[in-house]
Amino acid sequence: MTVREAILKRRSIRRFVEGAEVTDAQVHELLEAAMNVPSACNTRPWEFVVIRNREVMEKIRTTHPYTGMLATASLAIVVIAKPEAQEGVQNDLPLGYFPQDCGAVTQNILLSAVAQGLGACWCGVYPKEERIAEMREILNTDRLPFCVIAIGVPDEEPAPRGGYEEARVQYI
Repeated sequence: MTVREAILKRRSIRRFVEGAEVTDAQVHELLEAAMNVPSACNTRPWEFVVIRNREVMEKIRTTHPYTGMLATASLAIVVIAKPEAQEGVQNDLPLGYFPQDCGAVTQNILLSAVAQGLGACWCGVYPKEERIAEMREILNTDRLPFCVIAIGVPDEEPAPRGGYEEARVQYI
């Protein structure tokens, strides 16, 4: 599958084949794709928590209002932002770019999932203070949860939404 094909095929999957296996090798490939994105001054302000524990996924599902798909997802990946990785680097030049960097990480996970025949759904946590606090409690951490990504074998094929719109493009 080409990158273009993965981009055009990507959808937010909210129904997964319950109990379907996502292998450790597939998870490794997702995380390898994630860690190969560019970041401000190569600060790489991210870490990951891979969750297969059904009880933890259920806690997230019942706490975060937009993670209902975790009921059937095979696993979740939580992207952890590390803004402190950008402090003091090249006179603080990259300071504050962690949201863009973690967004790029998340998009690579979504596209890698499609390329592997998996489905995924990006559920934001940052910058909502209440969601951050709830995720910190569930994960027993003081780190900064950026988002939760539900992963599994898709049990739906949503129609495309959005797409190219010439009216949104300006040429100078």
